[in-house]
Amino acid sequence: MNIQFRNNMPFFEGVSINEITHSCNTPFYIYSQKIITDTYKVLQDSLSSEIFFAVKANPNQAILKLMKNCGAGADVVSIGEMHRALNVGFHPNKIIFEGVGKSKEDIEYAVEKNIRLINVESIGELGLVNQIGKNFNKIINVGVRLNPDIDGQTLDKISTGKKTDKFGIPLHQLKNIISLMQTYNYISLKGISCHVGSQIHDISIFEKIFETMKDAAEIALSSGIELEHVDLGGGFGVNYEKDQNEININDLKKLIVKFFNDVPYKISFEPGRYLVAKSGIIITKILTTKENGGINFLITDAGMQTLIRPAMYGAQHRIEVLNDISKKDVRYTVAGPICESSDTLAKNIILPEQKINNYLVIYDTGAYGATMASNYNSRGIPAEVLVNESEFFIIHKEEKIFDIIKRDSIPNWL
Repeated sequence: MNIQFRNNMPFFEGVSINEITHSCNTPFYIYSQKIITDTYKVLQDSLSSEIFFAVKANPNQAILKLMKNCGAGADVVSIGEMHRALNVGFHPNKIIFEGVGKSKEDIEYAVEKNIRLINVESIGELGLVNQIGKNFNKIINVGVRLNPDIDGQTLDKISTGKKTDKFGIPLHQLKNIISLMQTYNYISLKGISCHVGSQIHDISIFEKIFETMKDAAEIALSSGIELEHVDLGGGFGVNYEKDQNEININDLKKLIVKFFNDVPYKISFEPGRYLVAKSGIIITKILTTKENGGINFLITDAGMQTLIRPAMYGAQHRIEVLNDISKKDVRYTVAGPICESSDTLAKNIILPEQKINNYLVIYDTGAYGATMASNYNSRGIPAEVLVNESEFFIIHKEEKIFDIIKRDSIPNWL
């Protein structure tokens, strides 16, 4: 959803941006409830499968409550995310615990809460879960996350399904895993899963995933496993740039029918970015303008501490102006206030000529924005705002420097 203008005043889903700036200091995040609910409904109607929201994409309690109300489950990758999901009322049977580095205490907590599945990612973890089951005198439902050695043709930093990635158990070890598990008395294999990476735009990759997982499920079934769940991951590509192709959900639906039309188990997906990325924007203020070496810089109060994706992944987000639209266009590099040369939000973009205290909007920041924000340079985490038609609500208050300082302790010998 683009910013709308009424009498030259910017609005987002019926809410005045200027009104929000009176309640929140810039930078701040805004999320559209309508975009999230509409996106979820389209995905649910198209896939006709169970959906588990990848909490890491946006773990704000209001967003999780919204996902729960939509009917989603929760895909968590840490004990902290599990606490968040349980806190907003997700039923334990709607929570799946992923993660390549679960501690003994993490697994014990998941067992105590009776969540649906713990997806193990190594042979060592399998043995640990069995031992915990013995200690609890309880049979634990597990899934096995498989590494299918499929290249998602995405950035190396967000690839999770190649044999050189740290995630999952190699697919060729599945039969050995099943044999090993049959010697364990406190584990019940209920599912298999995989996830090959984020930002997948090529439908043929999903065809490979579906075919591979269908074959893996057949191996499990033929080994006497009463398989109940096959999780096909997420990674549905989101269009951040105008010339980028977005994954066609109807094509995914056709593949589901092709491979899983008549199977004795349920299939599920674990999207995160796809459900929330388009719902979010960042509003940032221009602190100064300057020219260095022939480059026109706009220095904003949002930077890599607010949105790290450009610095970490080289990602590009669309940026537009909110006020004082000049007839003169200028080629700008938009950079943040952080003392790092990598703190650049966009390079060589054309905007109407800008001045200090003007506002910019950064689009498609509902996923991996606030959740990856930091206190670098002792800057507070910005406020988060949820808008619903003509209303807005601050769902995360701006963090002040004194909040950060209070977290530190000074020993008595200093």
